[in-house]
Amino acid sequence: MPEIAHAEDLAAFVSASPSSYHAAAEVVRRLDGAGFTAQAETDPWQPGGAHYVVRDGAVIAWRAPQDASGPVGFRIVGAHTDSPGFKLKPEPSAFAYGWSQAGMEIYGGPLLNSWLDREFGLAGRVVARSGEVHLVSTPAWLRIPQVAPHLDRSVNESLHLDKQVNLKPVFGTASLDLLSAVAGSVGLHRDEIDGHDLFAAVTEPPAIIGVTGEFLASARLDNLSSVHAGVVALAAAEPSGEVQVLACFDHEEIGSSTRSGASGPFLESVLKRIADSLGWGADGYERALAASFVISADAGHAIHPNYPQLHDPDHRPSVNAGPLLKVNANQRYTTEGPSAARWLRICRAAGVPTQPFVSNNAVPCGSTIGPLTATRLGIQSVDVGIPLLSMHSARELCGVDDPRWLGAALEAFFVGADS
Repeated sequence: MPEIAHAEDLAAFVSASPSSYHAAAEVVRRLDGAGFTAQAETDPWQPGGAHYVVRDGAVIAWRAPQDASGPVGFRIVGAHTDSPGFKLKPEPSAFAYGWSQAGMEIYGGPLLNSWLDREFGLAGRVVARSGEVHLVSTPAWLRIPQVAPHLDRSVNESLHLDKQVNLKPVFGTASLDLLSAVAGSVGLHRDEIDGHDLFAAVTEPPAIIGVTGEFLASARLDNLSSVHAGVVALAAAEPSGEVQVLACFDHEEIGSSTRSGASGPFLESVLKRIADSLGWGADGYERALAASFVISADAGHAIHPNYPQLHDPDHRPSVNAGPLLKVNANQRYTTEGPSAARWLRICRAAGVPTQPFVSNNAVPCGSTIGPLTATRLGIQSVDVGIPLLSMHSARELCGVDDPRWLGAALEAFFVGADS
């Protein structure tokens, strides 16, 4: 894609993906357009070809050679579809002091103050009494109002947000039932909803900003930027002699220990069934794993110009300077010497710049799906991702070039340009 076109397509992808379930559906829509076909987990596995399987808010896609007579490696790109924020409680509606308010739980580790005075909707899924699942994406119904400084003179000095008391959004002035409105948005009655997974979703569209248009401001760049780069790369990649795999997990922001998370069995099950469909057997599957490689793609931190002391003084990655190679001595990221060298070969083959990231020793880093996948499968891995400002904010910031470069590197990896 031309330089700005990739950023614009990422913005469209984010807008189409207000929840992990919508992200999985958008990945599927794009893969359908690229000639991939659906594989149901309850059906026999189809040998060879391009397929995908969806499990809740996660999707795994692969392209396998039709004539792989013996075990070959899996070239795996991993990313995650979820983002931190708020999830609607089972019975969310309350009425107090003339306001209808919604009860919400904290999902993951959002930057709480970034959600104040920002309009947002609800997105996710509802399950009808019939068992049918409906995707939901509402308009901007909700807002968490900030307290005025006239009422709390300390608010600009030491903002403290009680997670139970101060973060209940308002959505009306009459005694309203929020789930009735949700049901109506998908043509159901309130008593037809037996279950729901509904999340706060910022409705302000992404925007390319800056004097020269060099930044993309958007919700959910962590980590839809990597999901988008992966699906664009897989769709564009030519078939190779190995199995190309894109694994988009859910629930990374809450630890990944779910049936659709990176600590769960999803990827392992898919890889085993691919190997079995190709007739490799148990030993062949293990040989394939030994020849495989994982790129764990998750957003990282650009140096913050207002807080430079929080970054390592010798590693100061910036936006529009290339994807990050993420390193941590305690293996919060899986990068080691051999996997770092392989990432550099991939970037050189793709003509993509890259920059190392390591945390300030006094500021412990987070982790991601790389260590979880490596621990479960024993595959050599590397952790990478585009640099962001305001990670875990309701609205994050990246450069317009880095997502395109990440996609180019992932495509080069899929086609074996580093071999």
